[in-house]
Amino acid sequence: MSDIESLFVTRLYRAALSEHGPAISADELESTCYAIADDDEAGQDWCEENGYPGYTSYASLTDLGWRMPIFADLIKALDLHVAAFAKELAFDLGEDGKLELEDIWINILPEGGMHASHIHPHSVISGTTYVSMPDGASALKLEDPRHAMMMAAPPRLKSVDRDQKPFIYAAPKVGDVLLWESWLRHEVPMNMSEDDRISVSFNYKWV
Repeated sequence: MSDIESLFVTRLYRAALSEHGPAISADELESTCYAIADDDEAGQDWCEENGYPGYTSYASLTDLGWRMPIFADLIKALDLHVAAFAKELAFDLGEDGKLELEDIWINILPEGGMHASHIHPHSVISGTTYVSMPDGASALKLEDPRHAMMMAAPPRLKSVDRDQKPFIYAAPKVGDVLLWESWLRHEVPMNMSEDDRISVSFNYKWV
């Protein structure tokens, strides 16, 4: 009798933000994201120059935790979620090593906005917490990391189990936090809602 086992599992962490750290009001976080976007002229200029739909603070603001108290509370919560995920991943960080927030940024995607497939080089864990997910807002699309090595492999049947699909769509709810290892390629397909899809993304590094 043949024996088949699954090897080299790719893990995706999903939890309610409220499971760890200070309580975060989704409504307050949403209004704060809009307030920052309205005031961030440098970020608005970068988005326009680079053809980025909507708004991101990725290229303009590096001090959200200092700038707004709710982001300081958010970072405290994210630190605890990332620590829980690192434990699940069995990371050996060394006697004095730890995972530390490297950057955190706001994403506001309007109707028709999308974010192309990408990875986060030089980081260890990346993730997003979801602030506004109206009906029709796009899920997070995750790509099987073996794609580059598949070469002449035939396509998989549409009926395969979730762990054999070439792409996984993770549909988060407001208040969810998703975490994955930073080498995992991912994208945000087109927002089909008339309302903004708002999220806060972040990277953690090993120090």
